[in-house]
Amino acid sequence: MQLNILLIIILTSFVQSIFGVGVLLFGTPLLLLSGHDFIDAIKILLPISLSINLIQIVKDYKNIDLDFYKKILVYTIPFVVLFLFFVTSFRINITIFIGIFLLLVAAKDYSAGANKIIKYLIDYEKTYFVAMGIIHGITNLGGSLLTAIVHGRGYVKNKARVTVALSYATFAIFQMLTLAISGNMAVSDFGKIGIYAAVGISVFLFTELLVYIEINNANYARYFAVLLFFTGMLLCLKSF
Repeated sequence: MQLNILLIIILTSFVQSIFGVGVLLFGTPLLLLSGHDFIDAIKILLPISLSINLIQIVKDYKNIDLDFYKKILVYTIPFVVLFLFFVTSFRINITIFIGIFLLLVAAKDYSAGANKIIKYLIDYEKTYFVAMGIIHGITNLGGSLLTAIVHGRGYVKNKARVTVALSYATFAIFQMLTLAISGNMAVSDFGKIGIYAAVGISVFLFTELLVYIEINNANYARYFAVLLFFTGMLLCLKSF
């Protein structure tokens, strides 16, 4: 067990336990910076992310926005699969644009100009969902756009988290299937990272009982905005 991987898993699992995303969104760039290649990074992170999301789904499945999820299945998932197949040969640096977009989303409740821009972009919903799939397939950072559009809908915290969790879990399932079909993930890989998944689940249980339950809906929306702002800044800095 590598200490740096363990620390990354603990940190990102804590974030995902609250917001439904985090393990892939933050874990991917952190593992890349630690010297792992993209495929190895997502092989480590996908089962952890999926494990946490499945628990969140079981707990709050009655709050899922099914109309939103159907759009994920139709417009996003095919492009996640398609672009993950070509990820080893297709490289494009788009993180700066995602970062700027997230900063706008984080500021929408405080700036009339930012709010107007976000409403305009999200109005093109089908295009947005397709772009989310392309970006997630290439970079594993589609969770940033997922949280942005969910935050823009103003859900209460349980509905926001479980809708994000179901969408994010579906990303992970199709990514793992794609890796398996393309020969990049074997059954033996799951045994190697089982301990990391157990750590992620343990962090979730701790966070659920001692942190998440104490957050009210108003504060959750504020924390969601802070998450988007932090993610946007991280992506902007990473692009340079």
